[in-house]
Amino acid sequence: MYQPTHQNQFKLFTTKCLFLSKFQRVKTILSNEQLQLTIQRLSHQLIENHYPFTDTVIVGLQPRGIFLADKIVKAIRENYPDVKLQYGKLDITFYRDDVHKELHVANQTTIDFDIENKNVILIDDVLYTGRTIRAAMDALVDFGRPAKVELLVLVDRRFNRQLPIQPDYTGKAIDSILSQKVTVDWEKPEVVLH
Repeated sequence: MYQPTHQNQFKLFTTKCLFLSKFQRVKTILSNEQLQLTIQRLSHQLIENHYPFTDTVIVGLQPRGIFLADKIVKAIRENYPDVKLQYGKLDITFYRDDVHKELHVANQTTIDFDIENKNVILIDDVLYTGRTIRAAMDALVDFGRPAKVELLVLVDRRFNRQLPIQPDYTGKAIDSILSQKVTVDWEKPEVVLH
């Protein structure tokens, strides 16, 4: 009769854990309805703090931050159609510290206004390590010296921050482990953790 040893039991246990980790449950963080409410709340926070936006510009980060930025800008313009809101898109591909490790496709940067002495609201979908935002700030200074830079993110993954960067506006703060991933699906739309 076969009797498993402690070593064999441990191997079996670790194999089961590795197998199960491949099939982690997908957890919805923000449903479609919650996502729409969050976008409205974030846009109202910007209106409250920056209306009439004469000294404030919004910059969405390419590639994923622009989807959120588009929706925030649209919500602001729907609430205040007379506001002359300046909105740009910033690609940070060549400012990343991992540009030599991975192949990244560069996107178009569209900032056709002066950011000198302006309040700049950077918008991205997920804040995790902080490295994307560091690269964005490096890229931003090539366009001028802002008076202030604020950060708006849809999801703040609070664990595993590698740089001292915190958002000023947060849609949802979550605690997740290193092996998990947050995905913002703008087609459904929803935000999931897997």
